[in-house]
Amino acid sequence: MGFPRASGVLLHPTSLPGRYGVGDLGDEALAFADFLADAGQTLWQVLPLGPTGYGDSPYQCFSAFAGNTLLVSPERLVEDALLDESDLDAAPRFPSDRVDFGEAIKFKNRLLARAFDNFKRAARAAPRAEFAAFRRRESAWLADYALFRALKDARGGAVWNEWEPPLMRREAGALAGARVLLREKIEAHEFSQFLFFRQWAALRDYCRARGVRVVGDVPVFVAYDSADVWAARHLFKLDEGASPRVVAGVPPDYFSATGQLWGNPVYEWDARRSEVIDWWVGRVRATLGLVDVVRMDHFRGFAASWEVPAGDKTAERGRWVESPGRELFAAITRELNDPPIIAEDLGVITPDVEALRDEFGFPGMRVLQFAFGGDAANRDLPHNYHPNVVVYIGTHDNDTTVGWFNSAAGRDSTRDAARIERERKFCLDYLKSDGAEIHWDFIRAALESVADTAITPLQDILGLDSRARMNLPASTEGNWSWRCEPGALTRELSARLRGLTELYGRIPKTGGVD
Repeated sequence: MGFPRASGVLLHPTSLPGRYGVGDLGDEALAFADFLADAGQTLWQVLPLGPTGYGDSPYQCFSAFAGNTLLVSPERLVEDALLDESDLDAAPRFPSDRVDFGEAIKFKNRLLARAFDNFKRAARAAPRAEFAAFRRRESAWLADYALFRALKDARGGAVWNEWEPPLMRREAGALAGARVLLREKIEAHEFSQFLFFRQWAALRDYCRARGVRVVGDVPVFVAYDSADVWAARHLFKLDEGASPRVVAGVPPDYFSATGQLWGNPVYEWDARRSEVIDWWVGRVRATLGLVDVVRMDHFRGFAASWEVPAGDKTAERGRWVESPGRELFAAITRELNDPPIIAEDLGVITPDVEALRDEFGFPGMRVLQFAFGGDAANRDLPHNYHPNVVVYIGTHDNDTTVGWFNSAAGRDSTRDAARIERERKFCLDYLKSDGAEIHWDFIRAALESVADTAITPLQDILGLDSRARMNLPASTEGNWSWRCEPGALTRELSARLRGLTELYGRIPKTGGVD
């Protein structure tokens, strides 16, 4: 699968502006697609689109298949006669620069409940048939997910291994009884998923019409407290009590001296290999039903995963355990007709990871912020790129470029004052920059490079500082909440980005992926 020379912008939909507490799939999403097209960008990269749980991280979702109904647009529900304008007039005054997830979730859930009530009372034949078709089409994951969420709601949000043993073990009689008892709650969750998928499909069609393709993100691991693990616990390394025997993470690295302890369960590759591979093929197929290109997060985990004993407080005592990535991607490419995949090959990369990536022709990643910590041989420096890579100014885990450039010792435990100054000087010399518009210097360097694909976080196009950072790895508070302010995406900004994109030949005649 070849990638044309192109560029795009990283922005998760929760970061879009709007008056309902969190970005959604309504008018502001269309406006952002217009901004991308006007700026000559042909890719919109998003983070995972699943329903988030504790911590609001899109990398810790209640399902690998469901959508995040927090993104459902209230305005579209009014257009569909599922809400009245008066329902929206009651919206609280939310902050414009960040997501208050707690309050936004409460407000959105009230609207979704009202929309469902209105649908039941007055739905016409066509919408009812559309909803029924959706339930049939997505039944492979939807039935378990809706039951999981209804059971979880009825138990005050308790993790599934704390439920009554018959439900935890998914005994047939207990599940059948729960489906009868919670029938309406189950249908409400199914209906909310229907709304998400319908609105997302409309947005994606709009993007396609504007020549914009969506790059999605697939985390290598799933959350323990998810419908995926509850419904198929035999696919994961759990003990007899349904608790993880080992959990996933990464060893000490650039971001953390003690590693990152993610806590996700690890796949039971040895005992259930064929079943896990089938599950993964279905997962990638479902993702490609939502997006045009898939970024495989933590690609390193498909060669070997860092397994940490359950109960450890850091990731330092883990060990690498081999994964059957070659067999997995052979099945994915065979079953899904060579899908467009980007390999997130950051972190501890060994020859086996590179061999796996190269065997299937997946483009790897380069991160410009990582380029200045060494010497001229640094792989993240643009003169060391080759075409089949994707260069990022920074990822969702990085500081903004302005924040990185202005960082000081004490604010980042991995970088002391002398190292920061060396990086800053190297950066200025390499980019021939005076630092006045360091974010645009980074953007230019990425766009002019030979990398086929260049991705810029919107925060860097806007020149924002560390307050706009999306995520700080190994931290648990204040992440994922940044929002773009209304009116920030000006015509001047679009024209400047388009000028550079045209200058460096990144506006494909047809857009998208070959």
